Amino acid sequence: MVPVTALGLVAGNTTVGHRFLSHGGDITIGHPEHYAATLEADGHVIANVAARKESIRAALLAKAGDDKVLMPEALLDEVTALVEWPVVYECHFEQEFLSVPQECLILTMQTNQKYFALTDAHGKLRSRFLIVSNIETADPQHIIGGNERVARPRLSDAKFFFEQDQKKKLAERVPLLANVVYHNKLGNQLQRSERISTLAGSIAAMLDTDVGLAKRAALLAKADLLTDMVGEFPELQGIMGTYYARHDGEPEPVALAASEHYQPRFAGDALPTTPTSIAVALADKLETLVGIWGIGLQPTGDKDPFALRRHVLGILRMLIEKRLPLPLSALLANATQLFAGNPAFKDGDAEILAFVYDRLRGLLRERGYTPNEIEAVVAQNPDTLDNIIERLDAVKAFAALPESASLAAANKRITNILKKSDTAAGSVQDSLLREAAERALHSAMVKVRPQVDAAFAQGDFTGALKTLAALRAAVDAFFNDVMVNAEDLALRNNRLALLSELHAMMNRVADISKLAT
Repeated sequence: MVPVTALGLVAGNTTVGHRFLSHGGDITIGHPEHYAATLEADGHVIANVAARKESIRAALLAKAGDDKVLMPEALLDEVTALVEWPVVYECHFEQEFLSVPQECLILTMQTNQKYFALTDAHGKLRSRFLIVSNIETADPQHIIGGNERVARPRLSDAKFFFEQDQKKKLAERVPLLANVVYHNKLGNQLQRSERISTLAGSIAAMLDTDVGLAKRAALLAKADLLTDMVGEFPELQGIMGTYYARHDGEPEPVALAASEHYQPRFAGDALPTTPTSIAVALADKLETLVGIWGIGLQPTGDKDPFALRRHVLGILRMLIEKRLPLPLSALLANATQLFAGNPAFKDGDAEILAFVYDRLRGLLRERGYTPNEIEAVVAQNPDTLDNIIERLDAVKAFAALPESASLAAANKRITNILKKSDTAAGSVQDSLLREAAERALHSAMVKVRPQVDAAFAQGDFTGALKTLAALRAAVDAFFNDVMVNAEDLALRNNRLALLSELHAMMNRVADISKLAT
């Protein structure tokens, strides 16, 4: 034993067990390695936190039977810290409460009481729930009855809020959003909802979907913030909007958008499922991004109080995974127009676009692409992202070819030559192709151009890039045998025009010079 005195206590080899279940008196620990086993056997305390948590998990699953137990890790951690000798009991509540949206019941059980809700195989809430007690007894009826009595008022509150909220339509709550401040430089939530509605309508038009539904959905999307249920449980915003919109008889796309426009809420979250939801979700995130950035509250370092990084990732995921042919420049311009006349707002589209591309690079790295592959595509500042994955896959396939390194190096060289040239590239004059190597390169380009154009038109970016591999020998011979900066100005300009055409053909899918090491 180490002689230590702390807080009036002297270190020793005795401890005490569970307050009610211990065998009584001090428990002597003969050796440090025996501590956990002795405390469990004699003191009814599972000392190891991980073991205690897993024992709770196993007991919950066993008691759930064929039902599914909802056990978020955060709730498991909290309950694990509240008990020393966990025992799981089954409780019930009245069937009438199942008329309330189950998200409300689940949340109140988890948040207020630390209970574990049960659903059937189809995800429908059951009227029984599980509790984790710190008491093991042969007759647990008092424990079960007590917890059921405690749960009942909470569930009654949820039922009352739900019934009261339905007495007033969401549309009637919209004007009251004027009383809710969004940001002192950007106005109130009603003004924000109107901006989102305008932007959602323009996005819906770009997507060739119902403009009226998108504008209606956006206008109602924030109305549930004024309901009693969301006031009690802010986590239910959007979810309750969908329930109330359906109760009000709103079209299903409008109702669904009330919850889906918040998606994706976090990394890996599901995306909106309907065109209306997508339009509102994009509008919501774009309005926040452009508005907050425009009043000087862009992310700095590790600070991002308005979660603009998360909003951008949500926008990118929708554009990429839903294959939306929406130009970034147009989306940002339309969002910026919403704030016209606001003296506190400054147009930051150029900075925002750079921020978007930076987040795009990070997103693509997480998907397994290399920095060079990503740069080959993103360095071109693509305005639409619906086919960016196909472009990246094409670059990856091209990089695996034996000809890729030589062509990438040549492309980089061409880029540098053209940058230094102050002459505007014209068209290639056949009569000025004097050297055999430049004639051979031009002939090879003429031969492969139709194949490249056809592959590109069909969206076969991999085929387009692989076709370029046939140019390797001609390109290498050109740089070995031809002096680009000839003294004869006509020859020089003709060779620059040839390289300019080659550069455009090679970089049509991606800037393959970025693959050069």
